[in-house]
Amino acid sequence: MEKVTMADVAKAAGVSKSTVSQYLNNRFEYMGEKTKQKIEEAIQTLGYQPNYIARSLKQKRTSMVGIIVANIMHYFSTEVSRAIEDFFHQHDLHAIVCNADDDPEKEKKYIEMLRAKQVDGLIIFPTGQNNELYESMMKQDYPVVFMDRKVQNLPVFSIVTNNQESTYRAIQQFVKKGHQRIAFAVQPLKVSTRTERFEGYQQAMRDAGIEINPDYIIESDILGMSHKLEKLFSLEERPTAIFAGNDRVFLEVVKCLKDKGIKVGKDIELVVFDNIPFAQVVETPITFIVQPATEMGTKAAELLFEQINKVERKPEEFVFPSKLV
Repeated sequence: MEKVTMADVAKAAGVSKSTVSQYLNNRFEYMGEKTKQKIEEAIQTLGYQPNYIARSLKQKRTSMVGIIVANIMHYFSTEVSRAIEDFFHQHDLHAIVCNADDDPEKEKKYIEMLRAKQVDGLIIFPTGQNNELYESMMKQDYPVVFMDRKVQNLPVFSIVTNNQESTYRAIQQFVKKGHQRIAFAVQPLKVSTRTERFEGYQQAMRDAGIEINPDYIIESDILGMSHKLEKLFSLEERPTAIFAGNDRVFLEVVKCLKDKGIKVGKDIELVVFDNIPFAQVVETPITFIVQPATEMGTKAAELLFEQINKVERKPEEFVFPSKLV
């Protein structure tokens, strides 16, 4: 079959090519309802598909943005990505989501691939280990927003939560309930979110005059987490409270507690820093530190959209408060 062109649509609808072009670009200011209906009917009858490549070359835009998620397994990342995609869908831009798996090499490849595809901008959950690449994008004024994690000494828009303060308050809550043996479980302390939460834990313990027991600090990737938790809960003086650094750590903690026959709310108290989809239906008394993921994702999308549209604004960090639930 021959490819249907814009000229074919214009002829079938009895209008000019420029009118069809205006319709396809949602410019309806001077277009009557009857004209719009004729063009729509012609498009449907002929099966016309707009040539987005030609349009992007003409407009010097692809109407696509990239989202590079650190790890798509985190529910928070999924919520944020959904909010970003919703925003750009409303503005007729398409979002491509890539999963970096907390791997700086994979992150680098995705940044290079998306830029080669000429996406209009990127929202990145940075690994923090590709500074030269980040810096080159800043120097080129390429539209970028960092989500969830900080990268020091870079003039970039970033969206984060108050990790240290929220963790501090959670540990304070443990202390007020009389807990002294408080454990902290976290994935490797290589990114700002984890280090800030650990700092909040340490500061709260120091301010309460509680000595930090190194046996109660569990730092491990997910594969090795269960082994270290097994050792923790086999101690003669095991902890009476534990802070889980995110949702994946939380699942490992819960599995270990179940295997050991330790009851949450009875034998141990648990706080989780992350958005958990089933938090509202859990009967076991668990405290969750919930981040405003939708608001954070929407703000990141707004900031990227402004950069794409050349709105002059000095890069800054936006801190969204989390809340204890």
